Amino acid sequence: MANEVQRKEAHKLPRFSPSTDIIEKEDGFHIYMDMPGVAREQLNINLQDTDLEISAQAEFPKLKNASNIHMEFGDCEYVRSFTISDVVDRENIKATMKNGVLELYLPKADKARPRKIEIEAG
Repeated sequence: MANEVQRKEAHKLPRFSPSTDIIEKEDGFHIYMDMPGVAREQLNINLQDTDLEISAQAEFPKLKNASNIHMEFGDCEYVRSFTISDVVDRENIKATMKNGVLELYLPKADKARPRKIEIEAG
């Protein structure tokens, strides 16, 4: 049993911080993360208090009857975390995954959204 634990620890995947773009719009924040090879089922998004953590494993198909001459893509793990302020409406965060790009939508809380103040006639 001890050998199984050692084998699992020795087979750790390379870990990367995915390339990320963060855009602020009037309604909220949009975070785009490049995560090639990640299937939706391998993606974990956890929010605890103010900590948002995204992690995933990418698995690339192994070719039978082939020799790997040179490889720059391979199985790996992506991990990235952010601190979320009170400006974000934590209850309505949404995530979508398409073509290896994760999009997180973090809407602004009502108190953080700009509002127009009407001027009354005096």
